[in-house]
Amino acid sequence: MNKDTTLAHYTILKPLGKGGMGEVYLAHDTKLDRQVAIKVLPETLHNDSERLARFRREAKAAASLKHNNIATIYSLEEAEDVLFIVMEYVEGETLADMIPPDGLDVGGPDGSKGVSQYAPTFFDIFIPLADALAHAHENGRVHRDLKPGNIMVAK
Repeated sequence: MNKDTTLAHYTILKPLGKGGMGEVYLAHDTKLDRQVAIKVLPETLHNDSERLARFRREAKAAASLKHNNIATIYSLEEAEDVLFIVMEYVEGETLADMIPPDGLDVGGPDGSKGVSQYAPTFFDIFIPLADALAHAHENGRVHRDLKPGNIMVAK
């Protein structure tokens, strides 16, 4: 999908990422005047009924979760024969992009920062992540593709 493409009342601004289950774009919601993330199936899967059903299940499962550390699903929509999920845009970077070659600093036992007072430590990231996963599991949901590239760390 190219910049300035429109799906319903959303204008694509730029690609954010791509994976086996979808392509994610930053978009502008022209009705509510806000930025959102839009996830669409790759074009090669638009006619795959099994993948479409899985995509719908993913949207419903994620939409059932309400937690500060889980992106909010706004809607599941279809326009121009494209099924897409509209969700909260989380400004930040993926955990994959943040992890230095030698790993994250764990931090001191008193919560102090190790290498840098400004760099996030392992516990700064993984305690909120564990809390979000616990919430999902308590609600019968399991993230089937949990990896650093799928974890956004907000600014």
